[in-house]
Amino acid sequence: MIYAFDTYYYEEYANTVCLAFENWTSEKETEVFVEETDVNSEYESGAFYKRELPCILSLLSKITLKPGDIIIVDGYVTLDNEGKMGLGGHLYEALKELYTVVGIAKNGFNSEDSQRRSVLRGESKTPLFLTVKGADVDEIQSKIEQMHGAFRIPTLLKKLDQLSRE
Repeated sequence: MIYAFDTYYYEEYANTVCLAFENWTSEKETEVFVEETDVNSEYESGAFYKRELPCILSLLSKITLKPGDIIIVDGYVTLDNEGKMGLGGHLYEALKELYTVVGIAKNGFNSEDSQRRSVLRGESKTPLFLTVKGADVDEIQSKIEQMHGAFRIPTLLKKLDQLSRE
């Protein structure tokens, strides 16, 4: 199973949504998980994970992961070649490195990262930025390219973003 997470922040709370789907080419989710949590910290430049990781871990506590499951986050797993981690890297460690964590970011990050891939989908000239822990980034890149939808953002990830804002 693949579990994709996104969190949207309101003034009083954070709304975290997870869409579960069977495989990379799925058009529809099999299950939706939603949780509102208190915002525990302000946005801190360079430490985004401190704000979002608790939201994801809280919702993950309601999901029974199985070996082979994959988690997608809206953001980065790795940030540079020196080992600096993004949200997904901290999640990978929090899950004791048992599950592949895939980061799909919409905006570029200004540092060298040999594990970062630019993924072009559909007719878009603007890439998505892919980082991974727990699997080969090039194999995952081909999976992201195959995800359902004709546009830059895959269908289910677009739906996830919309649901987190509701």
